[in-house]
This record gives sequence, structure tokens and C-alpha cells, in this order.
Amino acid sequence: MSEKKDIELVEKLVQGHKLIIEQLKKIIVGQQNVIDELLIALFSRGHCLIVGVPGLAKTLLISSLAEILDLQFKRIQFTPDLMPSDITGTEVIDQDISTGKRNYRFIKGPVFANIILADEINRTPPKTQSALLQAMQEYKVTVAGQTYNVPLPFYVLATQNPIEQEGTYPLPEAQLDRFFFQIDIDYPSEDEEKQIVFQTTGLHTTKLEKVLNAEEILQLQEIVRKIPITDYVVDYAVKISRATRPKDKLAPGFVKKWVNWGASPRASQTLILASKARAVLSGRYAVSIEDVQSVIYPALRHRIILNFHAEAEGITSNEVIKLLLETIEPKHI
Repeated sequence: MSEKKDIELVEKLVQGHKLIIEQLKKIIVGQQNVIDELLIALFSRGHCLIVGVPGLAKTLLISSLAEILDLQFKRIQFTPDLMPSDITGTEVIDQDISTGKRNYRFIKGPVFANIILADEINRTPPKTQSALLQAMQEYKVTVAGQTYNVPLPFYVLATQNPIEQEGTYPLPEAQLDRFFFQIDIDYPSEDEEKQIVFQTTGLHTTKLEKVLNAEEILQLQEIVRKIPITDYVVDYAVKISRATRPKDKLAPGFVKKWVNWGASPRASQTLILASKARAVLSGRYAVSIEDVQSVIYPALRHRIILNFHAEAEGITSNEVIKLLLETIEPKHI
């Protein structure tokens, strides 16, 4: 691809980003950081774990994004009795009436869509949770020895309710690590909540306009990976990731005290890809330290596994990340 074509794609991405936000603001009140993080993950080709209490428009946000991007959307409600085949699909026997011959036919499950909302993923047992793993990592599903490709782009958004933990199955660390970001959604402000009430209790309906399509999104995901990055920025991202590991020589005292397991090398990859996406969405061709710092929270908060000392003291992974940002400064590299 020529340099001129790349520049045109970057300009298209910047313009598309603005138009997507304009369309989402017709439906969603506030939540600007959440929207930004969702779009960074989308164009980085990553998946998101969304944590928030019920009623914060998680489903509305995701389905609206799919409509704006002209992508196929499927919602899977995870329940304790959900089976892996309910997600991936299953084989059925077809019989030809005239000949009596029987054949197997694969019926695709809801995972065969562009945007998947895995609602309350921690409500279902690990066997079913893991049915998403191959699709998330390899963009393929294997059923009865046959492998099927999922449609591209493929974007999984799993939600968790942080309130009720009874009868749930916490995601294992290996599966948490496969999520590009953990996005935390908080309550709206008082003014935003008033606006939500006015907007949703009348007869007014909003029509969303389509901004991009699947082919264009795939091109834009490629252009994000072409953005150059300096050793200085990579060194900073790697040092931050390594500092979360209590056995690493870079780990500060509070990490050794509070952290059981730190972030994997996948976290360093996430920081760089997300920083590239943030830079290009802003119309910049170079990644800065500020880009890395802005994506550290969603990239690391689910990858830092705290020990009982942290839990006893009420320490969260967000507080560990805040201390890391204060301790690991770029000028010390």
C-alpha cells in the first residue's frame, strides 16, 4: 500500500471516529471515556470486558455501535445452564425424503457475528466460558473436528455485574488476559441522569446513521498497526508491565506486598497497540508517553491479581496502577 493511500486511510479513520461519536451521542448520555476506550479496542483488534452495575446502558451502547458500523450484532445471555454448543453452534442430521440418505449439517451459533455481546459472562460455568476462547484468539471455531472461520471484524464485549457474586464463576486469569481492555462503567452525574430521564421517557425516537462498514474497519485496523513507535515509548510500556510482577527486579515494594501475579507480556502488547490506536484516532502519526499513560488503567486493571494483604487493606488494582504511574516515570528509563 502506498504512503499516499495510508495517509488517506488515517484521515478517513479520524473523520470516522468523529462521526461515530456524534452518532453515539444521539443515544448515549456522557460516558465519553467508555466510548473512547471501546473504539480504541475496536481499531486495535481487541476484545473488552465491561464491568458495571445494571441499568447503565451497556447493551444499548454496544448494539448502537454495531448499527452505526453496519455490523452484524448478536447478544448471548450467559446463564448457569448454557452449553458450549449454544454459543458455537451444533451439527444436526438432515434426511433426504426422496432417497432416505442422511447428512450432517452445521447450524452456526450466535458467535458467528461481527460484534458479540456476552452478557454476564461470569454467570456460566468455565466450560461454556471457554467456548469463546478459540474464537477470541484465533477467529475460528472447531465443532466435531471441523473448523469454521468467524466473520471479520470480530469484536467480543463481555459484561460483568460487580454487585452479585453468589452463584457466579469468576473468569480464570488465562481468560481475563485474553481481554484487551477492562472497561469500568460508573453511574452518570446528576445532570446526565436528568438528561437520560428526559430522553428516554418520551415519544422521541432517534435514527442512527451508518458511518463505516466491515471492509473499511478491517483496513483501518491494519493502518493502526503501521503507525511507527520509538524505543523510548516501548521501553516505558514494557517497564510498566514488568513492574506489576512481584518477582521482577523492577517491582516496587507495594507490588511485592499486594500483588500475587502481575501482567503478562500480552499487557505490553496491549499498551503499545492501544497507544497507536489512540494516536491515530487523534490524527497523529507518532505515539507519545501520554498515549501509553492514558490506556494503562483499562489495559492492566484485570491483569493484576491481588493477594489477601491487598484485599484485607481494601486495595484495588486501580490504586496499584496509580502508584505505578507515580513510581515508574519516563525520565527514569
